[in-house]
Amino acid sequence: MRQKLALLRKAAVTAAGAVALCAASVPAQAAYPDKPVRIVVGFSAGGTTDVIARIMAKELTESLGQSFVVENKPGAGSNIGAEYVARATPDGYTLYFVAVTSAINQTLYPKLNFDLVKDFSPVALAAKVPNVLVVNPQLPVKSVKELVDYAKANPGKLAFASSGSGTSIHMAGELFKLQAGVDVLHVPYKGSAPALTDLIGGQVQFMFDNMPSSWPHVQAGKLRALAVTTKERSPSAPDLPTMAESGFPKFDVSSWFGLIAPANTPPDVIKTLNAAMVKALDKPEVKDSFDKLGAVPSKTTPEQFGQFIQAEVNQWAPVVKASGARVD
Repeated sequence: MRQKLALLRKAAVTAAGAVALCAASVPAQAAYPDKPVRIVVGFSAGGTTDVIARIMAKELTESLGQSFVVENKPGAGSNIGAEYVARATPDGYTLYFVAVTSAINQTLYPKLNFDLVKDFSPVALAAKVPNVLVVNPQLPVKSVKELVDYAKANPGKLAFASSGSGTSIHMAGELFKLQAGVDVLHVPYKGSAPALTDLIGGQVQFMFDNMPSSWPHVQAGKLRALAVTTKERSPSAPDLPTMAESGFPKFDVSSWFGLIAPANTPPDVIKTLNAAMVKALDKPEVKDSFDKLGAVPSKTTPEQFGQFIQAEVNQWAPVVKASGARVD
């Protein structure tokens, strides 16, 4: 009997040792993130996309305990950076800070090597920046309705400026043309600054511009603001009506920015990043930084952001086609 018990104890010890050995041979799954993370921006440093990306990178670094580093890969209307991330390993260590430009590019560039919806996993929307419809104050209009009436009475005589063909500012003007049914000329510039200079000088008559760049001119009396392009009024200009309130209920345009990852990134990684983004957007210092940019914090789930991106691609496709803009 004693011999039998001894054998049983020996077998149990051997089995326990074998289990321990197997457990030791399987590496433990490290919690994400366990090394630095890159956030690629498809534009040069200093622009709104880059600035907001750096604000969020700082917050993610503090929240998740690893460095989130912004890496600029400009070119081809942000497509170089987007394609780079689309082809990256889907492990959460190479992310893309996306903007409205990417939704427009899906139609503007017919030969893209990536699909904004299929090749990425949405993480979270970060912010929206309203556009504002501004006119030269010499133009005898003080509302959107008066602008439409004036344009219809003077077909082909009004021109609207943009920061470049195919930009969100250009597409906002084209959407206005379609919805208002007016004949106006598009004049593209190499950026908002020269476009605003000519708008103030009277060489062009109106423009849909990002609020941060045009609002100081409105406050100085050099431009007249008629409406903001988002469905809600801007906290920066609460007395200014929206385009929806001005007779265009389907006009909802903003520059927006958010975080996406390569398709098939693990759901737990997406969940971790989303939670950190949402937490950051509630912080007073982040809201204050955004407010200085004219940006509004916008919290979403990954699913909601995915639906938003698809809706943006769908909205801009017919507008791009109607404008005739195309980049091969």
